[in-house]
Amino acid sequence: MTEIRKSCVADEPMIRTVHELAFGPSEGPEIADLTHALLHDPTAEPVTSLLACAGVNVIGHVLFSGVRIQSSGESPKAHILAPLAVVPERQGRGTGTRLVQRGLELLGESGSELVFVLGHPGYYPRFGFTPAGRHGLSAPYPIPEEHADAWMVLELKPGAVTKTEGTVLCADALSKREHWVG
Repeated sequence: MTEIRKSCVADEPMIRTVHELAFGPSEGPEIADLTHALLHDPTAEPVTSLLACAGVNVIGHVLFSGVRIQSSGESPKAHILAPLAVVPERQGRGTGTRLVQRGLELLGESGSELVFVLGHPGYYPRFGFTPAGRHGLSAPYPIPEEHADAWMVLELKPGAVTKTEGTVLCADALSKREHWVG
C-alpha cells in the first residue's frame, strides 16, 4: 500500500533520488536541483511537499510553492505545482494522481484559492485544470502559442479565477527563464 505524507528535511536525499530517476540522466539532476532550491527558498513559502512511500521506499514526490499574481487588484492565495515525480517502475499506477489529489486537498484546507501548473495538457485536466491564458492569467515568461494549453490553472475556491488577471510571479528559484522557455 502506498502512503502519502508530508516530507521533512531528512527526506531530501530521497526526494533528489526520486526526481533524478523519474526525469532520467538528462533532466533529472536539473529538476532535483530545482526542487532542492525551492525547498530552501523563502520566496517559495508557503510550501507543501508530499511523498508517496511504499513501505520504507520513497516512490514519488510533489511540490507546491506559493506564488502571487501581479495585477491591479488583490492577489488571491495561490500556488504552483512544480515538480511532480514518480520513479519509473511505479509510473502509470496512480501514484502521481494520489500525490496531486492529496496536495490539492491540503491546499484547499489551507485557504489557497488557485493552483497553477506548466505541464502535460493530457494529464492535468483530470484534476480540473484548464488553460490559464484563457482566464487572463499569464506565466512568468511567455508560453509559445503551440504550448499555450500547457499553462493551466485550477480553481480551489469557486469564483477565484474570475476575480483577478495578471502575471503569475513565482519563487526566485523558479523564476529563471530556463525553467519556462524550452
